[in-house]
Amino acid sequence: MNIAILGAGIAGLTTAISLRQAGHAVTVFESAPSIRGVGAGLILAVNAMQVYRRLGLHEAILARGRNLEFFNVDARTGRRLNRIDGVELTRRHGAPNVAIHRRDLHAVLLAQLDPAHVHAGKRAARTEETAGTVTVHFDDGSRRSCDAVVAADGIHSAIRRQLVPAARERYAGYTCWRAVVAAPELDSRETTETWGRPGRFGAVPLAGGDTYWFACVNAPARDTRLQAWRVADLQAHFSGYPEPIPRLLAATRDTDLLWNDINDLAPLDRFAFGRTVLVGDAAHATTPNMGQGACQAVEDAWVLADCLRAQPNPDAAFAAFEQRRLARTRWIVESSWNLGKIAQWENPLACALRDWAVRRTPQSVNANLAKRLYDWS
Repeated sequence: MNIAILGAGIAGLTTAISLRQAGHAVTVFESAPSIRGVGAGLILAVNAMQVYRRLGLHEAILARGRNLEFFNVDARTGRRLNRIDGVELTRRHGAPNVAIHRRDLHAVLLAQLDPAHVHAGKRAARTEETAGTVTVHFDDGSRRSCDAVVAADGIHSAIRRQLVPAARERYAGYTCWRAVVAAPELDSRETTETWGRPGRFGAVPLAGGDTYWFACVNAPARDTRLQAWRVADLQAHFSGYPEPIPRLLAATRDTDLLWNDINDLAPLDRFAFGRTVLVGDAAHATTPNMGQGACQAVEDAWVLADCLRAQPNPDAAFAAFEQRRLARTRWIVESSWNLGKIAQWENPLACALRDWAVRRTPQSVNANLAKRLYDWS
């Protein structure tokens, strides 16, 4: 089958690899003028690494990433609230949790595809389906006909706007700064997220002595004052937070900062539209609180290829994909949304009760959540 994939992010490239390994001819179209990884760090949790192991990319990703052994949640005072054993997760579920720079993951994925079948500067505007064929119309006036279309064009998907005009992006109520800095002295295999009334600060070790950090602060949407913040402003706002937060901010230059409001997509009721299907953020963009945005896109890639193996007719295969993915991704989106709200509480009494509850969460609860996340297939 000849399949067009719209978008060359993690969702689009992983889907292209998965479908190509399943025997389909794939062509990827990316709207950006060049194809490269954009952003900072991310975590590929066990469920994503399970897929990459099946695709034969496990070792290549591990070579560029950092195997994570523990996941910590701390209070602003430095007191440990919760700790999840990543080594035990790997033992139970058969794959590691890996932190990796987005550009490095992108390079691994892109290397698996024939450059002749990956085209930049091709922004899809709409699709048009006739009997047995889908035609993609691009902003530059060109078009491409194929057997099926996979729309992996992100949270602002033009194809989703065409197919689901009522779809709604939601602002989560907090804004975020991110950076990757050199911090070889930390040499950690643990991630730590620190919760306090001023906001959250997370630190994730990457390969090569780098650390990816993020900071979330409650704010109105598109707040121009916060958009103008620099490192000194963040140092003042997060003063009193424990190490390594002061050290990471001190190692950050203003030019390292990436800033954006946190948004997701209100859960959809459909992903499949005849011979066109939505995947990744185009279908179920989520807040980053569960570390599952990229992971759900990776799951999509595997399930979509699996559905096409079972049913070569794209209409039927995409409908089956929708049935397998709707409930799970809805649960992820809503759970992540609610977790973010709780983690961003500012009321002193509410924060004290939250911290007390998180500190006393039994490991069995963590294990049950992990089972639901990672025993997905």
